[in-house]
Amino acid sequence: MEIHDLTTVILAVVVAIAGIVAGYIAGGRRSVRALLKKQQEEGQSALLKASEDAKQILNNAEAERTAILVSADNDAQRRISEAEAKISRRRRDLSDEDERIQRRRKDLDNRMERLEQRDQQLNKRQSRLDRKENDLKKSEEVMVEKLEVIAQMTIDEARQQLLDSIELDARNDMARIIRQVEAEARETADQRARSLIAMAIQRLASEQVNEISVSVVHLPSDDMKGRIIGRNGRNIRSFELATGVDVVVDDSPESVTISSFDPVRREVAKRTMAKLVVDGRIHPARIEKLVEDTRAEVEQIVREEGERAAYETGMHGLHAEVLKLLGQLKFRTSYGQNQHAHAIETAHIAGMIAMELGADVNIAKAGGLLHDIGKAIDHSVEGTHALIGAEFVKRYGGKDAVVNCIAAHHHEVEKECVEAFIVEAADAISGARPGARRESLDSYIRRVKQLEEIADSFDGVDQSYALQAGREVRIIVRPEVVDDYASIQLARDIAKRIESDMQYPGQIKVHVIRETRRVEYAK
Repeated sequence: MEIHDLTTVILAVVVAIAGIVAGYIAGGRRSVRALLKKQQEEGQSALLKASEDAKQILNNAEAERTAILVSADNDAQRRISEAEAKISRRRRDLSDEDERIQRRRKDLDNRMERLEQRDQQLNKRQSRLDRKENDLKKSEEVMVEKLEVIAQMTIDEARQQLLDSIELDARNDMARIIRQVEAEARETADQRARSLIAMAIQRLASEQVNEISVSVVHLPSDDMKGRIIGRNGRNIRSFELATGVDVVVDDSPESVTISSFDPVRREVAKRTMAKLVVDGRIHPARIEKLVEDTRAEVEQIVREEGERAAYETGMHGLHAEVLKLLGQLKFRTSYGQNQHAHAIETAHIAGMIAMELGADVNIAKAGGLLHDIGKAIDHSVEGTHALIGAEFVKRYGGKDAVVNCIAAHHHEVEKECVEAFIVEAADAISGARPGARRESLDSYIRRVKQLEEIADSFDGVDQSYALQAGREVRIIVRPEVVDDYASIQLARDIAKRIESDMQYPGQIKVHVIRETRRVEYAK
């Protein structure tokens, strides 16, 4: 600020000198002396003023410098005081911290001394305990030897006896708990199951089955047998070659028997033979023509029966091949029960049970309708009809749940949904209801004999009897071999063996009887 004012003064002096010179030149002939005097006075006045201004500026600058120095000195003093105060506080804190560290070190030293003393005491105590333990082991060995002598058995024998006792108690408890759980389950489940089964059977009300699986064609007379055989057997050979069946011409009056593992072929042959008998013209060309016509007729019936089954059960959208195979069940029977009617009946029963239980009705009905579809081709494909049918339905877009219902209804795979249990129950209801199935005397005798042989094969069985047409097996066990709790496990094992080794309609009741009798005489 002072330098600027000084510069201004100098500029003013220079301007004044320049004015004097200019005035001198411009004045010409004026009086140089007067002008110079005047200009000299003005210059002296300007110089005097400039000198005073410079002094003033220097005074102001000196005052400001003094004030700044005083302020800086005060600020430095203040900061020095604050730093000294901080240093003093820090020294006090360090002193306090050092005192605390010293006290902690003393405490740690004392604690280490106490720990060392305690460790020494523990070592002494451990030594005493080791000596006592050795003494106890020696005493125990002596006592064990004395006990073995007294009890006349070793430690291992005593341990095994104890384990056997515990195992027996555990088995008894387990059997008792199983019996209690089964009793509680029966109290609630049997009533519900009976009502569902009764409801399903009453609502369905299917008629009894009177069909048989043997195809027999009746003839107007025995003379027709010779015409069927033909000269040198050419007619019967042509018939068998065209139809793929075996024709049995025996001593049966006015009838011939048609045999084939394929029910559709057997039906084609039966219808063709009936047409030939009615027509009377029996020769190879006529046979081939009627076989072709009858085969087309049967195929049409198969398609119609498959569509009818799907319509009656409300199963729409099934593949054409599935419907065709379903229609072939029209000509397949099992224990005298038509499998086409059985499939429709099972679908209705499964649907009703699923509706009552809150399951998927469509899945249950589809599984019931198609559960035996493998029986239509099980004669030509290796495997059980359940697995064959499941694979076939899966190939043509069947749902996984429906496939599981088909594959699991004979326990060949694990059930993955509740509908699979429903389909199995519906299949059993349809096959076990009164009048649903029948079997020949020979197969019945074989089944009853096999049932008794399975029961007799178990240890502890004294006698076994098959009752109620093979639907119940009553087993009498030896009471000294089988106790009350073991009889529960025996009944389960026999039931599982029957399920795995036998094929039978419905279910078989396994009844195990254990009876103890004591006879004494009063003398």
